[in-house]
Amino acid sequence: MGPADGEGPAFSPRSRIKRVIHTMLQRPRGTRDFLPDEMEQRREVENTLRKIARTWGYREVCTPHFEELELFTLRSGQGIIEEMYVFEDKGGRKLALRPEVTAPVLRMYVNVGKTLQKPVRWFYFADCFRYERPQKGRFRQFWQFGVELIGADSPLAEAEVIMLAHRLLSATGIGFAIHVGHLGFMKALLQDLSPEDQKKVRVFLDKKNLEGLLSYLSSHGLSGLGEKLIALVSSRTIDEVFSITGDMPESGRIRELFALLDQAKIPYTLDPGIARGLDYYTGMVFEVFAENLGAENQVAGGGAYRLAHLFGGEDSPSCGFAIGFDRVMVARGEIPCRKETKVGVAHTPDARKWAITVAKAFRDAGILTEMDLSGKGLGQQLAHISRTADYALIVARREEENSVVTVKDLRTGNQKELPLPLAIAEVSGGDACR
Repeated sequence: MGPADGEGPAFSPRSRIKRVIHTMLQRPRGTRDFLPDEMEQRREVENTLRKIARTWGYREVCTPHFEELELFTLRSGQGIIEEMYVFEDKGGRKLALRPEVTAPVLRMYVNVGKTLQKPVRWFYFADCFRYERPQKGRFRQFWQFGVELIGADSPLAEAEVIMLAHRLLSATGIGFAIHVGHLGFMKALLQDLSPEDQKKVRVFLDKKNLEGLLSYLSSHGLSGLGEKLIALVSSRTIDEVFSITGDMPESGRIRELFALLDQAKIPYTLDPGIARGLDYYTGMVFEVFAENLGAENQVAGGGAYRLAHLFGGEDSPSCGFAIGFDRVMVARGEIPCRKETKVGVAHTPDARKWAITVAKAFRDAGILTEMDLSGKGLGQQLAHISRTADYALIVARREEENSVVTVKDLRTGNQKELPLPLAIAEVSGGDACR
């Protein structure tokens, strides 16, 4: 057989390998690679959020990256499938990479958390996956920091969630504005419309298309409703809102919620025009917007909801929110992390054993320590270390024989020969900012 039959040199395994090597593989669309500098900034903010959540009594949980597809369609309907990564496993089960984390957390609560003392305070930090068009601040793999308060049904519970969101976002260093609303306002005005008309009205309101809203309602003989809705979304006090909607069964609860936010001195804007999530949230809703992100500026959102009964559990009042961690990091910009002191160990071959001991002692003291691995002369080692480190630890035969270390401050050029404990103290007390 000749090459055309697949057996000749043109189709050899080696030629196929060469073709693969010559094609540089790229990361999947809508995903990102994070280099060390960026990862350190992300981890610092992430750990700050974790610490704050714990001080409020919230404990971290973790759910699988993939779940039964039905978990998400039960909450959001079949239409969400187009936005998800869906697949079948080898057993024919329909699974999906999680597009959000609230549903998995409530599924976990129904599975294993029903006997826990209420309320349950949980938080999570997790990556999610959605198949949508990538754009600034929107990716196919993205991270959420979220909080779920399960089993508490009071204005104080709702206020706590908003207060925690404010505290967490304040700690990130971004500028932001909180908008708080209540779905009871909108439901009171839309109760006589069909579900289809309610959905269309919500879309107009969500897109802030008031002209389109008036035109749509006018064409259906509902001009008066259009005027009421525009007056509602323009209201900025509770009294104004209730003058439009009339009194409602939950009026006292709503007033108490906003009074609690005022008592806690939480800066917020009353926004009765929040219209998304009417099929999901049950009362209080809030959204948070960053000051410098342009059109895609929402960095957090949440509210009161009930989901547990959908997943086979008892009906449980819940309240929570999710922070779009990636957008927070974009809004935060290049705020430098706290810089760790870093040392490099330069050593001669005949003092390698003492150099290893020195490096271990510095690492045990919590100091970032790198040993030179090149085997080059001390001068070349020091030149390399000086590019990234704050101190050089010089270890040669004399240092080993005397159990000392020569500590060189690479910012000033000063150096001292010190016993190992004093060398560690010298570096620990130094200012690492360069």
